[in-house]
Amino acid sequence: MAKRVAVVADRIGWEERRLIETAPGLGLHIDWVNDESLCLGHPDAPSVTDYDALLLRSRSYTRGGLIATLAEAAGVPVLNTAKAIHVCENKAVLRTVLRAAGVPVPDFRLVLSRKDFDKALGELELPLVLKPVFGGMGKRVTLLRHADTAPSVYDYVEDLGHAFEQACLVEPYLGGGTSVRCLVVGHELVGAAEFGSGGTDWRNNAALGNSSRALAHDPDVLKIIDAVVAELGPGIHGIDLFGTPDGYVVNEVNHAPGFRAVASATGADIPSAIGRHVQELLA
Repeated sequence: MAKRVAVVADRIGWEERRLIETAPGLGLHIDWVNDESLCLGHPDAPSVTDYDALLLRSRSYTRGGLIATLAEAAGVPVLNTAKAIHVCENKAVLRTVLRAAGVPVPDFRLVLSRKDFDKALGELELPLVLKPVFGGMGKRVTLLRHADTAPSVYDYVEDLGHAFEQACLVEPYLGGGTSVRCLVVGHELVGAAEFGSGGTDWRNNAALGNSSRALAHDPDVLKIIDAVVAELGPGIHGIDLFGTPDGYVVNEVNHAPGFRAVASATGADIPSAIGRHVQELLA
């Protein structure tokens, strides 16, 4: 009998459709389950116990982390694990955890106030990037080129209503026009693509429709990936890198990465790789 897997997500996108279509050929049956319909909390979690595993694809780290925590407590295997999601959802925590494990990350300052912001501007050299600690898809990421306009930019952060929205990082601008997205399944680098900013938008993010091209598997990149997976555990990770004169650094790790752009650029069969990893999890 085919193993039953729930793709838990707030919507069905290209990636989720490919996973569902690929599943039967791998001895799996995948259903989409709306992440707003689970009502978890019961010790036996009746809304998910009919499934052999959950594949979390919620775009929200908060939703994903909560669902993973409660599903794991009910004994249902989850990809990615609650531990991995909770680390990845907070950029400051992720970088601190990785840096402590010897993984190269960009220099950064945690900014919780204008006082922090002013200190960061004094300690780091322009141009700088201001980004939210919680968030993704390139949203609210701002390039600070000039010291005289930076305080006005921070006015918008101060006007945000919730403290978690005001928590930001300030870091050196390392983009230089491109970044590298590594799609990792289990312990394996399935595909790597270089993204360039699209049009007049300086941000390098596949969600923004930027250009991409396949990259060969670099031994230095593989070493970094091995170290990230050793810390977060095997799973499905989108690991974003920037190149620097001293080598690659890890910018972010996505817990539910979109993979259409990497699949298109590299030709990698990512849905099948994910399906095989789920099979291994359930073996």
